[in-house]
Amino acid sequence: MKNVTVYMGPMCGYCEAAKRLLTRNNIVYKEINIALEEGKMDEMLKKSNGKKTIPQIFFDDYHVGGYEELRALEKEKKLESLLK
Repeated sequence: MKNVTVYMGPMCGYCEAAKRLLTRNNIVYKEINIALEEGKMDEMLKKSNGKKTIPQIFFDDYHVGGYEELRALEKEKKLESLLK
């Protein structure tokens, strides 16, 4: 199983929705709050090729994107195969 990382921030409805989706699918994830952890915003920007919106979601080094991309993967039933 790949490591799932969610870069998120405070007061972010899409971040909460992404975390609920992952939990609903029994996917363990690490959350990184870019507002609280020094240097994590720069790390997220580098890994996501400059995408500034949150959440930014990664399966190991694979950049999923944000909540809408994650939701599309769930609808297409591709989450499990991407995590193997």
